[in-house]
Amino acid sequence: MKFLRKTTVLILLLLVLSLIVHAQARAPMSRNNLQLEVRGHGGFFLHHHREMEVFNAHFVSGELAVQRSTFGKERWEALYRYPLVGIALWHSPLGGFEEIGQAYAVYPFINYPINHNHTHALYFRLGLGLGYLTNKFHPVDNYKHFAIGSNLNAAVSLYIDYRLRVTPRLTAIASAGLTHFSNGSMKTPNFGLNIPTISAGFSWFIKQPNPYLDRLIRPELYPFEFDGKKWFSIEAAFSTGFKDMTNQLGERFLVYSISTNIMKQVSPKSKIGFGLDATYDASDKRILDRKQILYEHQWQLLKPGATLAYELLMQRTSFLLQAGMHLGSLEKTEGDVYQKLALKHLLNDQLFAMITLTAHFGKAEYIGFGIGYRLDFKYY
Repeated sequence: MKFLRKTTVLILLLLVLSLIVHAQARAPMSRNNLQLEVRGHGGFFLHHHREMEVFNAHFVSGELAVQRSTFGKERWEALYRYPLVGIALWHSPLGGFEEIGQAYAVYPFINYPINHNHTHALYFRLGLGLGYLTNKFHPVDNYKHFAIGSNLNAAVSLYIDYRLRVTPRLTAIASAGLTHFSNGSMKTPNFGLNIPTISAGFSWFIKQPNPYLDRLIRPELYPFEFDGKKWFSIEAAFSTGFKDMTNQLGERFLVYSISTNIMKQVSPKSKIGFGLDATYDASDKRILDRKQILYEHQWQLLKPGATLAYELLMQRTSFLLQAGMHLGSLEKTEGDVYQKLALKHLLNDQLFAMITLTAHFGKAEYIGFGIGYRLDFKYY
């Protein structure tokens, strides 16, 4: 009996100890590795139109960001080497020119590590959001401001960062990059503002950061994730947007587009494929009438096109880049070669929403908002 009692006590102690260790191993971590980041920028205007060369100055700008340091809680975080995800507030007096005014921007961003080192590393930061310019072009009151015809614009931020961890919670930053303001030709003129800058700053973890986890070995897969088997998808999408032609034709026009893409996933991060699309631009009819070019049917105004496509995947969100050529059209003022950049987000396993910027030889034509549906086909 004495031996049995000792054995029972020993088993109970081992059981309690194992429960404690198990509880500690599964102790809930913080949901977010939140950081505050502050940067000071020094920059200038990079003019790509002669009319803008009157605005030459060096000026400063400031930036405040709240960001989350990923640590592998989701599979895509480990695939992209634990990027930083956040939202930034940016402001600059833009050299003090009365015609241009000041600029404000708020944009979400993702900051990808280029080399995998948690102490010091290079990062590539991509931000896309909204910008506000206090002044805009006006044919009478502000005719010298050739850059942009709207107060509200898209703000794009592209930066290369060097980040050095000084302490477990403090990181020093040095960077160089470009901030761009444009309205996608939703309101002309739309030369845009390009602002190269160099900057320095620091970021501070609000709480002690979580350790990094490697979720690449996790066996479960989501329906939209790559499982290493051979498969492809067929996508169909419809989008519409406005094209501003007030300076040329005195009004704005609707643009409609339908597209079909066949995409093959080649890695957990990437898809490649090709597509066909057809675009109806209501401004083409006015241009043909002005040029006195005759046509018999409305379908002759359609612009069919073929594209090559690459898609960068981040779980349910992705960036789709396409380069294409119009296969035929009566109106070819914009040229035959075009590019598309789309931001896509899966609403469920098949349905997705998208925002698309269409350009010809790098000149933005219009921004479209659309919805699409995809079918997946696997072959083993």
